[in-house]
Amino acid sequence: MLSLTYVSSATEEMSVLELDDLLRAARLTNERCDITGMLLYAGGTFIQTLEGPADAVDARFTMIDADERHHTVFVVRREEVARRQFRAWWMGYRRIPERDALRLPGLTDYLDTGRIDGEEPRRSAVETFHRAFREHLGG
Repeated sequence: MLSLTYVSSATEEMSVLELDDLLRAARLTNERCDITGMLLYAGGTFIQTLEGPADAVDARFTMIDADERHHTVFVVRREEVARRQFRAWWMGYRRIPERDALRLPGLTDYLDTGRIDGEEPRRSAVETFHRAFREHLGG
């Protein structure tokens, strides 16, 4: 089982309707490919985790990477995992207003510097975002 998390910047701020369309298409494709995961969107920044069979995740990420609706795609973590963190979600999603995103633990630190100040060394940025998604955002 592969888990891949990336961060990217939207080419243009996306409307709620555009995000809904993107999410609807992603869920259909992900279900067909046995991929689960989550997507955060805040202030023009995407943070997404895909998890599933390695060949399916890699193929899906290749398509996502080529999508012109975003740029500066950076893979934060790509690793084999024993189990899915988002096993019930073809694509969990939260659109976070920018003012709320600023309150997420470590989000702005990570986007500005690539690291999270004050985090325990054993905790990764990806785990922090996943925890924030579940706990602070009701996911």
